[in-house]
Amino acid sequence: MYQLTLVALSVLLFSSLLVNGGKVLVFPVDGSHWINMKAIIEELHSRGHEITVLRPSDSWYIKEESNLYKTIAINSPSGFDEESFGSFINKLMLMRREGASIWTRMSLEYEYLLQFYQVNKQVVNMMTNVFEDKKLIRSLQDTKYDVFLTDPALGGGVLLAHRLGLPLVFNVRWTIQGEAHLTIAPTPLSYVPVPPTRMTDKMTFPQRVWNVVYFVFTRFQIWYITDPTYGPFVHHYFGPDVHYMELFQAADIWLMRNDFIFDFPRPTMPNVVYMSGFQCKPSKPLSKELEDFVQSSGEHGIIVMTLGTLVANLPEDMTEDIAAAFAQLPQKVIWRHTGKRPSSLGNNTLILDWLPQNDLLGHPKTRVFVAHGGTNGVQEAVYHGVPLVGLPLMLDQFDNFFRMEIRGVAKVVDISIMNKDNFLQALKEVLYEPSYREKMKALSNIQRDQPMKPMDRAVFWIEFVMRHKGAPHLRTESYKMSFIQYHSIDVVVFLLAVILLVVTVFIAAIKFLWRMVFSRSKVKKE
Repeated sequence: MYQLTLVALSVLLFSSLLVNGGKVLVFPVDGSHWINMKAIIEELHSRGHEITVLRPSDSWYIKEESNLYKTIAINSPSGFDEESFGSFINKLMLMRREGASIWTRMSLEYEYLLQFYQVNKQVVNMMTNVFEDKKLIRSLQDTKYDVFLTDPALGGGVLLAHRLGLPLVFNVRWTIQGEAHLTIAPTPLSYVPVPPTRMTDKMTFPQRVWNVVYFVFTRFQIWYITDPTYGPFVHHYFGPDVHYMELFQAADIWLMRNDFIFDFPRPTMPNVVYMSGFQCKPSKPLSKELEDFVQSSGEHGIIVMTLGTLVANLPEDMTEDIAAAFAQLPQKVIWRHTGKRPSSLGNNTLILDWLPQNDLLGHPKTRVFVAHGGTNGVQEAVYHGVPLVGLPLMLDQFDNFFRMEIRGVAKVVDISIMNKDNFLQALKEVLYEPSYREKMKALSNIQRDQPMKPMDRAVFWIEFVMRHKGAPHLRTESYKMSFIQYHSIDVVVFLLAVILLVVTVFIAAIKFLWRMVFSRSKVKKE
């Protein structure tokens, strides 16, 4: 009888999962962005949802076979492949090692713009092939997905979601026009610093001037790079009156990968849901070999170093300096490095092709995390309360580490001037100055002190959109307004015209009355 009851309950549970499970279509961005998208996919799968991932032909992290999802092949490259992006990163690092001159900075900005243009141009070419593939479009429409989940750092998913007419949810930190808040929320430049200016919300007058100037510069980049790439495509497929950013701003829910522990207070919107640290989780036991190495560090503890998914190896002179600095410390070091083995490597350093980052950061013997400043790694360090030594290399990494540095939980080393001595000095400062660990523990306590886990919050809102076929009640319609309407310029001009008309009529009346009085007085005198 007991066994029959268990079987019946199992059948009921399985049936409820089938009934409540929805169909989720995912269009991810590859590389490190896929890591956090996969975390959401894992959670959705565990709750009984059916996941389908659109996979370009040059995918590099997105596996074709998985027990979490099924894939639909897009027979076109996205332009975000491992080889081309890896060579781009190596070129940036070599340029940055040349120095911090104005010319180098301008050259780096040009390289960023050129790469951004080429990748997005390839994305638009890919989406042209997708839109023209009538069989694929019909198949996607016939499947009747409940929600479309994408990362708007590249625009392909946004375009396809609107082509299919599906409710749209973003897993977002960046869009094709920059930091996501700039697209969706009011941004007063007086106290909202524009990435990557590396300023706080307490700006001096010169800093506010620079903030405005840099914002205008980013608008010029958009006008010159992004508009010509996406504009013609959107006009062709969605109509000449549709601006491509309207498709982004019409998303139902924006799941933001940052929050105000990481960022500065600023205006936001009802359909923005903050899920910073959603991918963080308690550490698991290490393998026996790795645990033995960690325990051999004794009271000194360990240092963990990895520069993320996009950096395979560093320039040889950098690796020699880093290895020589590590060799002078009593701590044991676990370093993810796939390049040439440094000749200055000490006996205290273990080099691995891959390391369990989250499990090492959660280990009680971990003292410092040496990282490049990607959002995922920084948030995991905050979650586990491990202070940072930063070697930012590109893109938003400088701004991410700036936010950690001003909170007193990180020390940043500029790779353009990095050598063994200043790197060693930074390591010792973070290792032996207690304030770094104390302040990071305080941040960790704040991050963990929430009524609802970030992942649960993210999945709740995805399922909310599935249940209600969108969330239009949370979405402002301001994106449909022109610049003149949004800033009430037409209203100001109208009111000024009315005031001018009233003043003109008043002055004319005064002049008329004055002339009448003056003429009567003149007649009486005569």
